[in-house]
Amino acid sequence: MTYSHHVPRKRFGQHFLSDQAIIQRIIAALNPKPDQHLVEIGPGQGALTVPLLKHIKQLEVVELDRDLIPELERRTHGALTIYSADALTFDFGSIKKDERQLRIVGNLPYNISTPLIFHLLTFASIVSDMLFMLQKEVAERLAAAPDTDDYGRLSVMVQYHCEVEVLFDVPPEAFYPPPQVQSSIIHLVPFKTLPCPAKDYLLFESIVKNAFGQRRKTLRNSLRHLVSDDIWQQINISSNLRAENLSVQDFVSIANACARISS
Repeated sequence: MTYSHHVPRKRFGQHFLSDQAIIQRIIAALNPKPDQHLVEIGPGQGALTVPLLKHIKQLEVVELDRDLIPELERRTHGALTIYSADALTFDFGSIKKDERQLRIVGNLPYNISTPLIFHLLTFASIVSDMLFMLQKEVAERLAAAPDTDDYGRLSVMVQYHCEVEVLFDVPPEAFYPPPQVQSSIIHLVPFKTLPCPAKDYLLFESIVKNAFGQRRKTLRNSLRHLVSDDIWQQINISSNLRAENLSVQDFVSIANACARISS
């Protein structure tokens, strides 16, 4: 497969997947069924898009680089619905037209993967699962457990909404041009019912953000504007711990105790 007709653009973080064995492995992991509603983010030159169309009746794609769209249309013979848009601001809810949940797949540009995942979490209720190629270190942060260096705000917010599984790694030579980093395939499955729901989601979000914003400080210090001494006495969590010591459930417990007081 040649890529000479399109020069990958740095500002879009473009690295085109070109390894056929990896592409087939991604499709096997996705296991698409004909009637499912699939959405691909950043199809690029169609390396994943074209083989996906052999398995499904409907595929919608969100592509920022307008220069790629004519080639995508040519390679897929008009079988795609293409949204020329920025996935960071795209309303994924606007394309859910029936009872089917969305399945979202994509090779996410490294420079926007974290804000894009936060954006996608706002649509978790209409998504059955997401399969992404990410920078390996971002994938490790998504799946990280408490008390590890990789565990942070991203870990907590994603694990609040989803089950997270890192499936396999992808080497730089699977791309054109090869990136400077290792990649990983990660599978995110939004919970049908949240295991530990926050009474006030925005408050929970704020507590997580503030705790990890000053992660070297104790929780008593990093959350002093949000959590009073009275609340620390009510809950079974020490204010001398740091953000990385707490589970998702611990953060929800703190937020729910605060929500009870303020309601």
